[in-house]
Amino acid sequence: MNYIELSCLLTPYSAESAEIIIAYLSQKGFESFSDEEPFVKAWITEDLFTGELQNFIKNIQLENTELSFEHRLIKEQNWNETWEKNYFEPILIADKCIVRSTFHENTPKLKYEILIDPKMSFGTGHHETTSLMIEEILELDVQGKTILDMGCGTGILAILSAQKGAKEICAIDIDKWSYNNTLENLQLNSIKNVHVEQGDKSNIGSKFFNIIYANINKNVLLHDIPDYAAHIHHGGKLLLSGFYAHYFEEINKIAQQSGLQLSNKREKNNWIMLSYIKGN
Repeated sequence: MNYIELSCLLTPYSAESAEIIIAYLSQKGFESFSDEEPFVKAWITEDLFTGELQNFIKNIQLENTELSFEHRLIKEQNWNETWEKNYFEPILIADKCIVRSTFHENTPKLKYEILIDPKMSFGTGHHETTSLMIEEILELDVQGKTILDMGCGTGILAILSAQKGAKEICAIDIDKWSYNNTLENLQLNSIKNVHVEQGDKSNIGSKFFNIIYANINKNVLLHDIPDYAAHIHHGGKLLLSGFYAHYFEEINKIAQQSGLQLSNKREKNNWIMLSYIKGN
């Protein structure tokens, strides 16, 4: 399947404006995003990039921000080459974990090594939200635990959890591409105890978990946090990211109303990760 890469130049750039652009595009079928000042880049399947959608994009306006859009076709067979040339360098996290792809050579040997061929999926560790989640998981006791990774993207968090000794892991993503990419990355890392599903919170069913990860956008979290909390064992944890730090009060209020107690938070470049414990 071919994809369209849409690039939006923001002048002047701000994190808030970038988030608004991503919110607009996510409602129109764009699957993955890269927020790298001064650009926001987004990807959508070629068949969905219709004239109607292009007119919608041309009419997006932000107050005090000039927007300039360009797009190009990316053929499916060129994804690894595209990532290698433009986006994906090996990343070291907390001196304990390295995330690299199959085309990277001569990388440092650390305690945890995660192989990722990202293709269209979010989650290489480069974005602040993913690296913040990884930093927290590296300090987390997951040995023998059951884990749910909502919005799994590339499967990177599930893979790390399996490497750290988690008992059973369920990885869910609404995006078919992410579902397939997670399966591929699990095979790359020889992980056998992760069950992958395409869907949303309805896939949880009646299952309960010791720990739930949700690195998803703010609006989804505000709606779904109560459901996540309802499926965590007492004393279990919920890790949240995918939003800017200035949304802390809004997210924290919903979490507290859902019976969760804040246990830790991490911030990086205006992004935030929150860790909660479900009260006994």
